[in-house]
Amino acid sequence: MQIKRTHENRDAKYIGRGGRRGKTSGRGTKGQKARAGNKIRPALRDAIKKLPRLRGVTINKRGSLFTSVRLAPVAISLSLIDKKFEAGGIVTPAALLEKKLIPRIHGRTPRVKILGGKISKKISFSGCAVTKGARAAIEASGGTIS
Repeated sequence: MQIKRTHENRDAKYIGRGGRRGKTSGRGTKGQKARAGNKIRPALRDAIKKLPRLRGVTINKRGSLFTSVRLAPVAISLSLIDKKFEAGGIVTPAALLEKKLIPRIHGRTPRVKILGGKISKKISFSGCAVTKGARAAIEASGGTIS
């Protein structure tokens, strides 16, 4: 009577020296990169970490790290105001927002600076910064600045 095996013969295991993935298993030789779970921080990250932080400026403030926290005023010319406002009108940042001559910035009414131009009506200005040329033109037309 012939005795039969319940399991077939195992295939021979491959080892280094010419096998499929022996010895260094395709990882080259030695060092951090040859180990399991290797994670090397990029060199650029090290350079960034060594840079000094700007005092008082954080990532969460408006704009990029290098912009001023205080926003520049929105510039608007006198000739544009002359077209949109009637004689005797009062120009304020809120009035300019209402007439959609300036945009809201970060949900707020921005500061406004009036630039020179031609004005033919008597218009009052309040709460706005004014250039020298614009001041002369407004006063020449009989307007006031407060």
